[in-house]
Amino acid sequence: MAILNKIRQRSLILILVIALALFAFVIQGVIDNPNAFSNTQGVVATVNGQDIDRVDFQQKVKNYQDRVGGRVTSTQAMNTIYSQELRKIVMENEYEALGLSVEKDEMRNLLKNSFQSYPEFQDENGNFDVNRLNAFIVNLKDLKGDTAPLGNFLVNYESWANNEQTIASNAIQQTYYNMIKAGVGATIAEAKDEYLADAKTADIRYVQVPYTSIADSLVEVSKSDVKAYMKAHEDKFKADASREVVYVEFKEEASKADEDDIIASLLKLKTDQPLYNESSKNMDTIPGFDSAADIEEFINSNSDIKYNDSFLRSAELSATVKDSLMNLEIGEYYGPYKDGEYFKLSKMIAVKQLPDSVKVRHILVPYIGGQRADASVTKTPEQAKATADSILAKIKSGTKFMDLLELSSDKVSNEKDGEIEFAYNAGMAPEFKAFSLENKVGDVDVVGTSFGYHVIEILEQKSVNNAYKIGTLARKIEPSDQTLQDVFNKMSKFEIAAKDGEFTELAKERELTAKPITFKELDENIPGLGSQRQVVRWAFEEDTDVGDYKNFPVSGFGFIVAKVVEKNDEGMMSVEDASVIAAPEIRKEKKATMIREKIKANTLDDIAKNQGQTVRTAAALTLKNTTLSGAGAEPKVIGTAFGLGQGESSQLIDGEKGVYMIEVTKVTEATELDNYTSIMNRLNTTIRNSVQTKVYQALEKAADIEDNRAKTVY
Repeated sequence: MAILNKIRQRSLILILVIALALFAFVIQGVIDNPNAFSNTQGVVATVNGQDIDRVDFQQKVKNYQDRVGGRVTSTQAMNTIYSQELRKIVMENEYEALGLSVEKDEMRNLLKNSFQSYPEFQDENGNFDVNRLNAFIVNLKDLKGDTAPLGNFLVNYESWANNEQTIASNAIQQTYYNMIKAGVGATIAEAKDEYLADAKTADIRYVQVPYTSIADSLVEVSKSDVKAYMKAHEDKFKADASREVVYVEFKEEASKADEDDIIASLLKLKTDQPLYNESSKNMDTIPGFDSAADIEEFINSNSDIKYNDSFLRSAELSATVKDSLMNLEIGEYYGPYKDGEYFKLSKMIAVKQLPDSVKVRHILVPYIGGQRADASVTKTPEQAKATADSILAKIKSGTKFMDLLELSSDKVSNEKDGEIEFAYNAGMAPEFKAFSLENKVGDVDVVGTSFGYHVIEILEQKSVNNAYKIGTLARKIEPSDQTLQDVFNKMSKFEIAAKDGEFTELAKERELTAKPITFKELDENIPGLGSQRQVVRWAFEEDTDVGDYKNFPVSGFGFIVAKVVEKNDEGMMSVEDASVIAAPEIRKEKKATMIREKIKANTLDDIAKNQGQTVRTAAALTLKNTTLSGAGAEPKVIGTAFGLGQGESSQLIDGEKGVYMIEVTKVTEATELDNYTSIMNRLNTTIRNSVQTKVYQALEKAADIEDNRAKTVY
C-alpha cells in the first residue's frame, strides 16, 4: 500500500514527464520531416484548386481493379483513375464557367432516350411512361440501399444516381464539344490552298554538298554551344525529376548440386525402398515405380504434376523428347530429362491404336443440377440413369435409334439426327470423348457426364494411329534451402563490401553485372523484374542521397542491391544529357557554316564542279510531299522551290542532309476548280474530328495541377 500511495502522490509528475516526452517526439518529427503532417498526405492531387481526396481515390482504384481482374498492375490502375479524375475536374470547370447544366426537363428526356426500351418503364401499349420511371426512382429511395431488378441488372438508389450523373455529364460534354465544333472549320481559301498544295508541281535541278563531306572529328561542340542551343530550344530540353540507379541481381535459382539431387531423387523412386516400421519393429517395403500396382496413386503421391490417364497422340507429346518416348517399350523408362521448369522421369504404361476423329450419335437425358440443365428438367440423377438404361434396352432389342431421338434434350444435335463429329482434342466431356474414341464402331452404351446420361452409338472413326499412355514423375527445379542461404549470404557480403568499395567494380570482381536504369517518380517497372515500385519510392525519398544503396527482395526472383548514382530535379536536362540531342544539330549548323565558307561559286553548275558533286534533278514536286528524290526529307528545300518562278535559282539553303542550291526548271500550275466545297467539307470533318482531343490537351496544359501521387498513393 505504501508503494501505491507514493505512485499516486507522484502521478501528476509522471503525466507531465510523459506529456513532455511525447511533445518532444512530435516536434522532432516535424523538424525531421516538415511535410509529415501536411494536408497533401490526404490529397492525391489539386486541380485548379479542387482536391482529389486520397480515400475516395483509392476506393475508385479498388473498384476498377475488381472490374478488370488481374489484367493491370496497381500503378496502372492508379494512373487510369487519376486520368479520369483529372479530366472530370478540368472539364467540369469549363462547364461551370460557361454555365452549362442539365435542367430537370432535359434530364427526363435523357432518361427517356436511355431507358425507353425497358419494359419496366412502358405502358400497356409499349410506350414510354414517365410516371412509371418516377415511381421506380421513388421506390429505390424507399428501399434505402437495397436493390431492385431492372432488365438484367440489380440496382439501388446510389447506383441509379451515379448512372443519372453519368448520363447528364455525357450530355453536357456533347453540348460543349458541339459548341466548339460549330465555331471551327475550314474556309474556301484554305480548301484552295489544300488543293494547290497537291495539284501544283515543280521540276528542279539541284546540287547538294552533304554534311558527311566534313568529318565529325573536325567539328568541335563545346558545353557552351550546348547551353546556347538549350536556351534557344527550351521546350526540347525540359525534363521530369529522375533518378539514375545501378543495380545488381542475386537470383534464387537451383544450383548444379540442387539439380543433381533432384535427378537422384527421381531415380530413387524407380525401385522398391525398405522402411523400418515402428509398430511391427520390422522392415517394410515401399513399392517403387517399377512395381507400383496403382500407377495413378503412386505418381500423384510422388510427383509435382498429377497423373494423366489419357492416351496421347504424338502431337501432344513434348517436341524435344517425343521421339524418345514413342520408341519406348511397355515398362521402359526415359529420363530423368529436363522439360521447362521440371526434371521428369517417364515410363511407357500402354500403347493403343486410337482414331484422331470420330462420329457418333447420342440421346441426352439430363438431371436436376446437371450442367446447362434448364428449369424444365425434373429428373434426379438416378431417374435419368434409369431412363437412359431403358432407352439402351430398346435399342438393343431392335428399336431404331432415330425413332427415340425425341427423348433427347440435345436439340442442336437432334437437328442432325443426333450426330456429332469431333476430333480427339475437341473440348468434349471427358467421359463422352473416352467412350467414343476408345471403343469400336457399332458399340452403344450409356455414359454419364456432367450434362446427364448419354446413350451413345459409335458410327465412324477416322485416321487410326498409335496413342501412348505415359506415366511421368515430375519434380520442379527449385533451389534448396542451402542454395537460398548461399544467395542471401552472397548478397549480404556484396552489400557490406559496397560500403567502402566502388559498386560497379565490386560487381565485376564477383562476376556480377551492374545494370543501369533511370526512373521517373511515377515509374514502376524494371526490365525483366516487372513492377518494383519499392525501388522507385526509395530512390525518390528525401533522405536518399547519391551513393546510398539498399537491398530489395523481388518476389519469385531473389534480391537486388540498388545504388543511387544521380538525382536530377525537375527542370532543364543536364548539359551532358542534352548533348545527346543537341550535339548532332549543333554539328550540323557548324558544318553548314563551314560548307558555305568553302563555296565561292555563284551558279549551280559551278558549285557542283568546285565541290566535286553532281547536279541532280527532281520532277513533279508538290508542297504536300516533302521528300526530295535522291536526298530524302527536305522540307526547306521544297518550300523554297515553290517560292521561286520558273528559271529562277535560289541562294544557298541549309537543309536536313546538306547545303543546297536549286534551280526551278518547270512550274506546272494547277487547273482552277469551279467549286472547292467538297475539299472544304473534307477539311471540316478532319478538323472537327480532332477537336475533342486537342481541346482537352489544351485545357489540361493550362490547368493548375499539383500532383502528389508519388507522395500519397504510390
